[in-house]
Amino acid sequence: MGHAIQSDREHRLLQRQLDRTLMGAPDSPALMQILRLLFTPEEASLARRLPGKLSTLGRLARKLQMPRDELEARLTAMAERGLVIDLQYAGTRFFTLAPIVIGFFEFTFMRTRDNLPMAELARLFDEYMGSSDRFYRSAMGGRTQLGRSLVREESLPEDDHTEVLDWQRASHIVQSASPIGVSLCPCRHKASHLGKACDRPQRACLSLNYAAESVIRNGMAEEVTVAEAMQILEECKQAGLAQTGDNVQRKMAYICNCCGCCCEMVRALKTFGIRGAIVTSNWQAEIDTAACTGCGRCVEACPVDAIEVVELSDHGESRKQAVCDSRLCLGCGVCYSACRFGAIAMKPRAQRVFTPETVFDRVVAMAIERGKLADLIFEDPERFSHRALARLVGVIERSPPFRAALAIKPLRSVFLNGLVAVAKSQSRAMRGMFE
Repeated sequence: MGHAIQSDREHRLLQRQLDRTLMGAPDSPALMQILRLLFTPEEASLARRLPGKLSTLGRLARKLQMPRDELEARLTAMAERGLVIDLQYAGTRFFTLAPIVIGFFEFTFMRTRDNLPMAELARLFDEYMGSSDRFYRSAMGGRTQLGRSLVREESLPEDDHTEVLDWQRASHIVQSASPIGVSLCPCRHKASHLGKACDRPQRACLSLNYAAESVIRNGMAEEVTVAEAMQILEECKQAGLAQTGDNVQRKMAYICNCCGCCCEMVRALKTFGIRGAIVTSNWQAEIDTAACTGCGRCVEACPVDAIEVVELSDHGESRKQAVCDSRLCLGCGVCYSACRFGAIAMKPRAQRVFTPETVFDRVVAMAIERGKLADLIFEDPERFSHRALARLVGVIERSPPFRAALAIKPLRSVFLNGLVAVAKSQSRAMRGMFE
């Protein structure tokens, strides 16, 4: 009985540490069962003492007062199972606790596994993420998100003088990445264990750059050439999938090929109405009313249900017409490819979408928006001084003056830039990994 109580304690402490990460982890019976299936009590005890940001092996060994070789062996084994994130740069290893997303949900389903109850995990993850909006509100409640929509380059008019930057082009992102890995789409793989998967390609999730090196080394992805990755990208486009990429401009970590039925980010948008779950591209669909026949192919193709066909009366005659809701449109261009009559074009949005330059910029912005700034700055929850300072910063974060100041764009920008500069100065050893 005492062992069971201790086991439950370690898993509950792990849940609380996960909830302090940027994406959060609201408590639920389903999540607790997931943690019990993935982490032994000993692994939960180690994982919940890991900081929410990357730390060197040496620093962790000193903090946890463990022999370096023993700690490295334990963390390596956990990284191979997708429970911690393990990155290497310039001969130095960095570790951090894997969040739920992008983290051990994806790492669990990026490959086939015969050493885990995959069907049971699929059911539990589906219950945790889909039974209410608590998880999605926690993970995607701010303006800055993990993923952004990538417009299909072929959908952009040739005579459009709007500048299309390299980080907006899926082709350039893939062609400039090294290494590149491909794995199973976690969302469609999970859905297959529930008997709900669509027939779109599953070998479709592309990992890039430093992220690819990690997942390839830990057996979660297969290394592919640029040509092979471009072929996968084209096959996914032909299958009607939308491209969603890492929401940064430099050193992107992934490109997902998303469907409207299995994708978890799309579910947050469609089922729970979280419109910003995926950041839009800088374009949106525009329908030519003269060319549109109302056939409905674009309605079927749109992954987020942004298009509908309506009945219109034109000089006493009734006709069908497709209409796009610009508030829902991701600007992915899938509808353009589906239209046989050339009735859809992509036009620039009136206001350009903000995309963080690096991972550091995105992390700090997300921390501010989600009220996790204190957890980002004070990473050791076991130290009393850190807990006291974290509470103080937390009070400031929740105060009306602080929130009012951040609502003013120039002040928010100055504050954000200052925090990013501090984060970068504290992480000089690994800056090259992300920039």
